[in-house]
Amino acid sequence: MTLAEFRNVSFAYPAAEERRARPFALADLSFEIAPGEIVGVIGPNSSGKTTLIRLLTRVLEPASGEIRLEGVPVRRLSRTDLARRVAVVPQGILPQFPFTVGELALMGRYPHDPGRYFESPRDRSVARAAMEATGVLELADMPLEHLSGGERQRAVIARALAQEPRLLVLDEPTAHLDLRYQVEAAALLRRLNRERGTTVLLVSHDLNLAAEVCDRLVLLNGGRVAAIGGPEAVLDETLLAAVFGCAVVVDKNETTRRPVVRLTWRIDAPSAGSADRREVRETK
Repeated sequence: MTLAEFRNVSFAYPAAEERRARPFALADLSFEIAPGEIVGVIGPNSSGKTTLIRLLTRVLEPASGEIRLEGVPVRRLSRTDLARRVAVVPQGILPQFPFTVGELALMGRYPHDPGRYFESPRDRSVARAAMEATGVLELADMPLEHLSGGERQRAVIARALAQEPRLLVLDEPTAHLDLRYQVEAAALLRRLNRERGTTVLLVSHDLNLAAEVCDRLVLLNGGRVAAIGGPEAVLDETLLAAVFGCAVVVDKNETTRRPVVRLTWRIDAPSAGSADRREVRETK
C-alpha cells in the first residue's frame, strides 16, 4: 500500500531575468512513501527539497507528472481536504506569535471544520493528546515567545499532529536548534513513528539526522534523483562526494550502527613551504 506517490513529476521556475539567475527545474521525480515509513529527502542547496514540499502541498503545481495521496491525485483535493491529510512543520519557529502553546495546538483542528468559530470537546481532546505526545502539555498556558527554540519547535509539531494527518512533513526541523534540542527532535520523530505510527517526510540538510531516523532516503541533485534507498546504500562516500563536491568519510555509529557522515579536509602547516599537513574530520 502507498500513502503518497510522486509519478514523474517535473516543475520549472521562471527565469529571474532581472537577477540573471539560472532557472531551476525539477525533472522526472518519482518515489513512494508507505504508511508508517520515515522517508528523508536530502541534497545540497538548490537541489529541489523545498520545491518538493511546495508541490506536495499545492503551493506549486507540477508542469507534468502527478502526485497522489492514498491513490487520489492532489490536484483533485481541496485545500481543506489536503490539510486533513498532510501537515507541514515549516523551517521557521515562530519567534513572535501572540498565542499560547495550547492555542497553537488547537489551530491544527481548523481543517476539520473551517466554518466553526469555537472548538469542540473532541478538538480539545485531540489537541491535548498532541501536546502530550510532543512533551509540551505542561506548557499549554505559556506564550510561545517565552519558550526556548526547542520548546517552540515541539509546540509547532503538536499543532501539526492535531491536524490528525496521514503524512507529517518536516522542513529542516533542527536547523535553528542547538545540539541538545537536535537530539530531542530526533528522538521525538522516532517515538511518534513507533508509538503513533506517524508517517513522516523529513527534508533536511543534516545527513546524520536523516541517517539516524529515516527508513529510506531520497538524494536530490540539481533537481533530479541521484539515489533512493536505505541510509547505508545512499550515504556512500563516492556518491556524496560527487553530489556535494567535497570529500567525506562515512563511518558507523557505535551504538545504532547507522551511517555517520564526516567531512574531511587538509590544513597546511603554519610554516610557509612546509609539506607537513594534518587531516581534519568533523561531523557533518
